[in-house]
Amino acid sequence: MLTLAEKIILTILVLSTFFLFFFPVIKRVLILARLQAAARFDSILKRFFYAFSRVLLQLCTLKNERPWTGVAHLLIFYGAITFDTMTINHVIEGYVDGFYLFGQSWPGRLFAASVDLFSITVLAGVSFFAVRRFVFRPRAYDTGAGDSALIYIFIFLAVSTFLLFNVFSVALHPGSRTGAFLSRFLAEKFLPATMSVPALERNLKLGYWLHALAVFSFISYVPHSKYFHLLAGPVNLFFRRSRPTGLMLPLNLETAENFGAERATDFSWKDGLDAMACVECGRCQDVCPAFQSGKALSPKMVILNLEKHLLAEYKNIRKDREKLPWLVPGVFTEDEIWACTTCGACLHVCPFDIEHPDKLLSLRQNLVLARGRFPAELRSFFHNLETYGNPWGFPPAHRTELLRELGVGVKTLGEYPEAEYLLWLGCFGTFDDRGRKIAGAMVRIMKAAGLKFAVLGAEERCCGDSARRLGNEYLFQTLALDNMKILAGTSLKGLITFCPHGYNVFKNDYPALLEVLGELSQEEKEKIRSLRVISHLELMTGLVDRKRLPLRKPEETGALSSFTVHDSCYYGRHNELLAEPRKVLRAVLGENLRELKNSKEHTFCCGAGGGLMWTEEKAGKRINHLRSEEIIKNGSRLVATSCPFCLTMLQDGLRDKDADEFRVMDVAEILAGALLNSGHRAERD
Repeated sequence: MLTLAEKIILTILVLSTFFLFFFPVIKRVLILARLQAAARFDSILKRFFYAFSRVLLQLCTLKNERPWTGVAHLLIFYGAITFDTMTINHVIEGYVDGFYLFGQSWPGRLFAASVDLFSITVLAGVSFFAVRRFVFRPRAYDTGAGDSALIYIFIFLAVSTFLLFNVFSVALHPGSRTGAFLSRFLAEKFLPATMSVPALERNLKLGYWLHALAVFSFISYVPHSKYFHLLAGPVNLFFRRSRPTGLMLPLNLETAENFGAERATDFSWKDGLDAMACVECGRCQDVCPAFQSGKALSPKMVILNLEKHLLAEYKNIRKDREKLPWLVPGVFTEDEIWACTTCGACLHVCPFDIEHPDKLLSLRQNLVLARGRFPAELRSFFHNLETYGNPWGFPPAHRTELLRELGVGVKTLGEYPEAEYLLWLGCFGTFDDRGRKIAGAMVRIMKAAGLKFAVLGAEERCCGDSARRLGNEYLFQTLALDNMKILAGTSLKGLITFCPHGYNVFKNDYPALLEVLGELSQEEKEKIRSLRVISHLELMTGLVDRKRLPLRKPEETGALSSFTVHDSCYYGRHNELLAEPRKVLRAVLGENLRELKNSKEHTFCCGAGGGLMWTEEKAGKRINHLRSEEIIKNGSRLVATSCPFCLTMLQDGLRDKDADEFRVMDVAEILAGALLNSGHRAERD
């Protein structure tokens, strides 16, 4: 079809496109190579099938928070695959006149039909996104308007010029591409029947070059745009974290060259890949409680600003780390770093499993450990943890005094070494008035089930969760080591906790910490690894399922017109304990559950996670007020929680909203109130 001179021009165009595409790709690879190591090469086959299925079936975009957006992306994605194949055919056809990948057999007719069909779906998908971005203009799309406009134009030109070329192709060669129904329709409808063969050939060649220029211009632009996620996104899915989302990897305080992320090269190559895989969809921003409440934090902007910084500092990353500016305040502000509740909502909704919280936590570690910068109110918090082993600064002896409140028969592990289970009371369960009621409920439940259990008493120290997520890794490791030394010397079958933060730290953080601790023997480490960590939700569900508890029937308890559940982030989203509280509550209260708008894996944070329970919420609206407003709108007077932090925050929020008729209770309190002869009942709606 092309003359020799045109073939030479086409060759130059192909090679130029290749260079323009791969040079920025190589630049990004070189940047990643200079960042810190990250262990992401385990379970290669599992990783491959995960990434392959998420991309091929578009499960990464077909999520229930944006179903129509997912469908529109689906229409474009399969169209893009088809057009990529057609582009290969288009190039070869320039060198070999009449070439067609699948010939005139039924696969060829099917392919021709699919290309025409996907021309329609791609244009429909692009139209959807253009209207959504430029007409409805949601806040999630508040960046990259020019980039998006160029991408939409490129896609439109690629499709329309292909149809132009194909119309003249089927007109000139009626027996070819017989499945191209749309092209044939357009040819019959709009091309004059009297058009000469030379005119058709000239227009065919014009269509060929217009399509080639549109496609190769688009390909050259991809690495410079957010459309780069076409390459980086699937790779990022392949290297997704295989560890639980609530787990923080420990710092080796003895060997670490830097504490946390001070400069760009302190981030891992996976952090850099995250930044390059972002598609700027804004889903993370939509669900972020800090952003929704008017704080400085936008998870989306954290990732975008990191990418911009990495690209801008390419030369210094490659050659001279010391010339790199500090990340704070050069790239990130302290206000946004300290606004994150680590709820994990951003990570959960991200199409490419970008790990936003890890970046912020690493920045906190550097501020606290290397620069001594943190909110002023945390000074006494850190001091109390270090000196007394609890946030309030109470003497350890106060932990023993609680035993009198818990009732006859509750012993410490020292008094009852034969105990099979340790009930970890935690700081809230010991020193907080409301937390002690939850502890009392757990004691009644465990006694009713006949479990052999004990508590630690004065030996117990804070689990260290808040200290760690506030960036004080040194303090966390000190507290964790003290606790692990005690636990390693027991013959317990399991540790039971009624705090999601304690559960997460014992189940996930402590075992990972063993890899960098040298103070424990191998036998002690094996004991910690083998210790079963049991959430009170799992315990109660098991007891209800096995009918180990003498319970009143729901109608005897006092059936409620409705009740609702607030899922804690660290039980629900991070550790997938979602069915358990509902099963327990239905056994006690019946089937009158009225779910909140944001529930289960989409639960909305109470505002206390990430250690923010101990900071002052100054900017924007209070996060617990947002959740309280949602509860009030739901209308259920009984709100079941499973976290002392959540309970406190929701009580305060509802009180601030003058909604005293709403009662917030832990699931354990509700279950304990349904025990025969317990003397306690769940309150009526």
